[in-house]
Amino acid sequence: MPFLEATVPAIEPRPLKTAYTIGLETEPEAMAEKTRLAAHYPVLKIKLNADRPVERMLLIREASPRAELVVDVNEGWSFDQLKDVAPEFAKLGVKMIEQPLPRGSDAALEGYTPPLPLCADESCLHTGELEEAKRRYQMINVKLDKTGGLTEALALANAARAAELGLMFGNMMGTSLAMAPSFVVGQLCDFVDLDGPLLLAHDRGPCMKYRDGIVSPPVPELWG
Repeated sequence: MPFLEATVPAIEPRPLKTAYTIGLETEPEAMAEKTRLAAHYPVLKIKLNADRPVERMLLIREASPRAELVVDVNEGWSFDQLKDVAPEFAKLGVKMIEQPLPRGSDAALEGYTPPLPLCADESCLHTGELEEAKRRYQMINVKLDKTGGLTEALALANAARAAELGLMFGNMMGTSLAMAPSFVVGQLCDFVDLDGPLLLAHDRGPCMKYRDGIVSPPVPELWG
């Protein structure tokens, strides 16, 4: 199929640096403690809501001064809160904020120049939504679960790159078999979030190999 041949990365798959997720807790101190336990990971993805986001990130940065930090708000802020919080996050070296506003309520981002990149997740499910998303965001989070499969995920990633947008590849939980095709698109991305199997009680075998935030290519016995 020429389309797939044109869009699959023409490179030898390399190990990827994957983010490790710090889940939302009621109190900021609990998130800081989880961060201390995960401080050896090179990239941490922090889940936040509207409750004390700056206080949480100050404690998290103190707990892990060297890690790259990305933030996922899951549609949890207003535009006013974003404008207040984003400069503080930029001072802390946060690399990007994912989906700060609700899908369908983010038109205010057009014309706004954020101090750090904003990444569309729920606001860009497939290539048909990229034209609108690129007027509001500087990055796109591609997920197999959103796009419906590897073909559309590759198409979205390539279209976003052509539009000079940054890329993240994410997951919505799953075993190593769900992460394996994601690994292909991850070769194109600035940030990769393939920690799904690490958050499960049990994975399937053979499984993806993770070590200190680095995930290796899937073995043929798992996928392909």
